[in-house]
Amino acid sequence: MLKSNRIGELLLREQKISAKQLDEVFAEQKRRGGQPKISTLLIEKGFIDEQTLLLFLSKQFGLPIIDLSRIEFDPSLTDLIPDNIARKYEILPIGKEGATLKMAIADPSNIFALDDLKFLTGSNIQLFLSTEKNLREALDKHYSLTSTLTQALEDLKELEVDFVHPEEDLDEVNLEIAAKEAPVVKLANLLLVDAIKRGASDIHFETYDRAFRVRYRIDGVLYEIMNPPVKLKNAMISRLKIMSNLNIAERRLPQDGRLKLRFGENREMDFRVSVLPTLFGEKVVLRLLDKTNLQVDLERLGFETEALTKFNEAVHKPYGMILVTGPTGSGKTTTLYSTLGELNKTTQNISTAEDPVELNIFGINQVQVHEEIGLSFANVLRSFLRQDPDIIMVGEIRDKDTAEISIKAALTGHLVLSTLHTNDASNTVTRLLDMGVEPFLVASSVNLVVAQRLVRKLCPNCKKKVETSTDLLKEFNLDPTVHTLSETVGCPSCNFSGYKGRIAIYEVLPFFEKLKELIFERASAAEIKKVARMEGMKTLRESGLTKVLEGVTTLEEVIRVTDKD
Repeated sequence: MLKSNRIGELLLREQKISAKQLDEVFAEQKRRGGQPKISTLLIEKGFIDEQTLLLFLSKQFGLPIIDLSRIEFDPSLTDLIPDNIARKYEILPIGKEGATLKMAIADPSNIFALDDLKFLTGSNIQLFLSTEKNLREALDKHYSLTSTLTQALEDLKELEVDFVHPEEDLDEVNLEIAAKEAPVVKLANLLLVDAIKRGASDIHFETYDRAFRVRYRIDGVLYEIMNPPVKLKNAMISRLKIMSNLNIAERRLPQDGRLKLRFGENREMDFRVSVLPTLFGEKVVLRLLDKTNLQVDLERLGFETEALTKFNEAVHKPYGMILVTGPTGSGKTTTLYSTLGELNKTTQNISTAEDPVELNIFGINQVQVHEEIGLSFANVLRSFLRQDPDIIMVGEIRDKDTAEISIKAALTGHLVLSTLHTNDASNTVTRLLDMGVEPFLVASSVNLVVAQRLVRKLCPNCKKKVETSTDLLKEFNLDPTVHTLSETVGCPSCNFSGYKGRIAIYEVLPFFEKLKELIFERASAAEIKKVARMEGMKTLRESGLTKVLEGVTTLEEVIRVTDKD
């Protein structure tokens, strides 16, 4: 290995930089107290670009170049090298084979780094060369939370509080004291803020016999984040319950609450909290309610032009019913809140019955349904009709009573928005008929049905176009000579998943005359779907394929969330 201060001389000898430029960066480094490195200053001042320097170092030291944005990182590797050592030498463990530890490094001339690593790990070291920028991004991604949480967990070991073991009886007073200890508070806050930064929609705190697990749901997929010590679980669960104003002494019944977290400059995040007793303790799930995600312009939701036109026509009618359908987590709430945002004018009286109220919106009268005290959707709806409403939103139609009152409101001059849990738009009709609603009421009250799903979007920073299997394209009636699709790669920006964010795909079914005739005849969902497609309705899968051809998502995502037509 060569000495670190020789990089500048090597670049000068190979005529990659001039003597004047080298003198200038030496003077700048001295002015800054010896930092940053010469190579960093050369790039900063534009005397050499990062790629040229990388190729030069690779040639000089005989090291292969690695793109850290294209590798799958094993989080357990961070246990081998402490955070302070990794940042001091700007190295990152990227793999282990037998007694050999593979490391990415930006400055291969640092002989002290190699010696320290051999001593620290007891392994042979195989080096790979990376740019400083990519290496620092990877260090921030893989070490920032890990190191902070590790420190928080180390602090917990020093507490005088003796945490209750699963087989012991819980003492409410001692548990509350433990829950308010600084390291427990710090760890809880860190996890909440980290989930926000990663764009998670839910946080799962799960208790098992000999394990305590924390997972985030990001873009619809659950990822394991950490496994705190089992003895910590009761204090952590109690801390979350205290933050949500829940009863920490009640551990036999489910509880629901809310909490608000303020962080950064004038930023707030609401969390909906659900506590569920399980065999080995309580499980807590926090749903992140980001106002910026729940109120979005309809054009940005994912509607295609023709579908959005049909939806807007139905939304701006003075009366009738619009139904949004799909399974839990398909984005129905976002669609409804975005629609209400469009309709929220001072000239309109808007009331909503929700369970739970996800987002408080100024100008809208929102009612929280409480079935246990008799405040059901149906009872709230009856009250709405005596409140001179223009627009009514019902969180979910769950039974015949709620369906019939909603339909009555739609037939008497009100615009009604609601949701149902069905697989697609055509099944919505049969679902209402199965509830016992008369066909003539369905045909005369419903203006439009929207079925939707969420697909993950390809990361714009790393996606790439590829040749796709001819057989797969033919299965979707696509011409392989015409269409080139994109696939996932993975980079720090998307947590190396290849996906970043989600977008909705829609199936929009207006109630045209032929469809109403089919409803009167109690036609099957298959017959309704066949006629709807003849009238120009795009199915969920067809809507998804449009997003695939636009390079927004992948065929695998569309296959994952939709059925064959």
